[in-house]
Amino acid sequence: MPLVNNKVGDDCTASGDKALADGRALVDSLIKVVACYRHLASCVGGCTDSLQLRDELRQTRERAQKLAGDICHHLTSHLRDKSLPEEQRKEMELLWVAFSSCLELLHVDMCKVLNMSGIFSLADSATLVHTGQEGGCSEVAARALSLPDLNEAQAKTLPASLESQERSTMELEVNQIDRMIDDMEMKVNVLRWMVEPHGPQYADPLSSTDSASMALISVDEEQQAPRSQPLCPRSHIFVLLLLFGVFLVAATLSVCVFLFS
Repeated sequence: MPLVNNKVGDDCTASGDKALADGRALVDSLIKVVACYRHLASCVGGCTDSLQLRDELRQTRERAQKLAGDICHHLTSHLRDKSLPEEQRKEMELLWVAFSSCLELLHVDMCKVLNMSGIFSLADSATLVHTGQEGGCSEVAARALSLPDLNEAQAKTLPASLESQERSTMELEVNQIDRMIDDMEMKVNVLRWMVEPHGPQYADPLSSTDSASMALISVDEEQQAPRSQPLCPRSHIFVLLLLFGVFLVAATLSVCVFLFS
């Protein structure tokens, strides 16, 4: 009877679960940071655009790039492991798809900010579009970066005279994200259309509001069902019978006139 080392198996399972939990935590953090960057990017060129906003974009972008590098190394090392169990590989592939999609969104938003910052210069505030939006986005950025107060943690505000230098740096960062996306596709071959979400984490349950709305709709339908009108009401049937009788009498008279004439 072959001997089985249960301790080694348990250690491998525990290690795989920890790696999967770490990957989920990293991907969740990146999703929050990318969502924050998209929110900040929507303010570029508007009346709330300022040097502080550009600095918040820079800090959020740096945080997203750091997380992207850590996630890429973490997922790549595990997905290229041939001994990875099938269930954990499926979960890692789900994280890989979420990560690659999130990275593409970050790349799109970075290109947008790069283009908009070239059109709307902070040196000339008259070019900014007055959208009517008020307030800043520091609280949103601080929550995404896990900082108590972004104004206390941020570096010195970037002078407007260094906008061109900032745009050059952003161009390098955009190219870096572009190369990272290409390297990911070369290192790991995960077909997105072959990865199927499963489990409660990836389900789309109805919220309490949606459930209440569906319940109200069902109740309305049940109440309206007994009162629904028949396909052919009685008045219509009476009219049809009357017309049929008149037609029958007219046909009978015509035949009689023809026969006795």
